[in-house]
Amino acid sequence: MSNDRKPASRIAHAGETEIESLTDPLVAPIYQTTVYSYPDISAVDDVYEHREPGYIYSRYGMPNHRLLESAMAQLEGTQAGLATATGMSAISAVIFGTLSAGDRIVASNQVYGGTRNLLDQDVQRLGIEVTYVDARDPDQVRQALSEPANMLYVEGITNPTINVLDLAALGEIAREAGVYFVVDSTFATPIHAGPVDHGADIVIHSTTKFIAGHNDVSGGIVLGSEEILDPIRQVAIRFGGIGGPFDAWLVLRGLKTLALRMRQSSSNALKLAEALHGHRAVERVRYPGLGNHPQHQIAKRMLREGYGSMLSIDVRGGRQAVETVVQRLEMIRFVETLGGLGTTVVHPATTSHRSVDSAVKEELEISDGLLRFSIGIEEPEDLIEEVVTALDSVRLS
Repeated sequence: MSNDRKPASRIAHAGETEIESLTDPLVAPIYQTTVYSYPDISAVDDVYEHREPGYIYSRYGMPNHRLLESAMAQLEGTQAGLATATGMSAISAVIFGTLSAGDRIVASNQVYGGTRNLLDQDVQRLGIEVTYVDARDPDQVRQALSEPANMLYVEGITNPTINVLDLAALGEIAREAGVYFVVDSTFATPIHAGPVDHGADIVIHSTTKFIAGHNDVSGGIVLGSEEILDPIRQVAIRFGGIGGPFDAWLVLRGLKTLALRMRQSSSNALKLAEALHGHRAVERVRYPGLGNHPQHQIAKRMLREGYGSMLSIDVRGGRQAVETVVQRLEMIRFVETLGGLGTTVVHPATTSHRSVDSAVKEELEISDGLLRFSIGIEEPEDLIEEVVTALDSVRLS
């Protein structure tokens, strides 16, 4: 810019020139801008029509989003990805980007409470029918899809009941029925599962959780083919579901250590599950790595590099007993999220599934005695000692 401009003009345009460099940054910079300028009007057509690469406006996606999308698509084996502001915005974009009033979703009845609320309160209100099934039973899914439907929606590892679905069987059923097969793989992550290998058309992650891994950012991602993602992307843009560039940068930074974190936390989870099995205050340990887990054989076949970092226990004595356990925990914090470096615990009946009907919670075996742990990367001996000590304090009548 010419120096003969007045100070106010120079200040208004300070820092807009590019920095020339023969070398490239090892870590991608944060593109902290909401808009990009065009060299001329014809460039607008070229960028909008994808004849030339370019960016338009932050709500349409930014370079940091594209870097994250590309990395996650490679991990999950898909053509493309769509980074969103949260996991719920990813789920919403998938449903409203692929379905219309009069369509029908066949959904696992064991989905995250927020997903259940979306399906019950918004999706059905807008004219999309929802049929719930126990997706652990392929025959029940097949029966539900024998009637006209458009989507099968499941979580590969269920929240908070830690059941493992046979994605291969469900993928085949969805293919035969000609419906979208959507898998929320947040609990399994790309380290432990590959839904696309089993027929998933769309894979969803709440990147807030294990992908980012540090409890400091919110995000979601949708992965699939370019053709499937295009209308989903348009809905996300119209609904304002795209996050900021710094959010995407943080998620990508966290992704780089995902394999290391998941291996350690999965190993810790198995050791803790084995230590808690048979404890006098524990009615049941829900962890697919245990031989007595109802889907242990499916987990051996479907999961890789361990059985995941999520573990739930049913504490004898109900609400009063879990209150005692939570109060005795010190290093392990009561937190309404999961997937961070440190181990956390939550009480699903009063948090994630708080607004779910009590009869449904009973059907899903989400009792007042259920505690869900997200296992971190601490030394396993410390985790075991803390949880066992807390359980030892439970008084049973």
